[in-house]
Amino acid sequence: QVQLVESGGGLVQTGGSLRLSCTASGFTLDNYAVGWFRQVPGKEREGVSCNSCVDCGTHYADSVQGRFSISRDNAKNTVYLQMNNLKPEDTAVYYCAAGHLDKTICAYYGDSFYFTATAEDYWGQGTQVTVSS
Repeated sequence: QVQLVESGGGLVQTGGSLRLSCTASGFTLDNYAVGWFRQVPGKEREGVSCNSCVDCGTHYADSVQGRFSISRDNAKNTVYLQMNNLKPEDTAVYYCAAGHLDKTICAYYGDSFYFTATAEDYWGQGTQVTVSS
């Protein structure tokens, strides 16, 4: 079964840290750009971070730059999002996604972050992150 499974969400106080994990099964991440989105009810989904390959650069939305760090371990078929210095505005459901490198853009260009995974790509079920003030 092809799927992405996230874990690591939870409740944390302002300034705290969490590490999200996203493990792929049924396919390998080697040829996929991977990244994270987040969504708050009633608001548009927001791209957070992405990475195209182990030796490629990582990219971040301005809102998390300097606080979040994405990494991947292809041997474990897993992507991580280390979130430090969390703020209440980081509260959201976080989703990981994987889009094939042939068609997925992962970049920061012109003061904007781009990770173009679509509904046709692989998505996790989401994990809730709540930051209390």
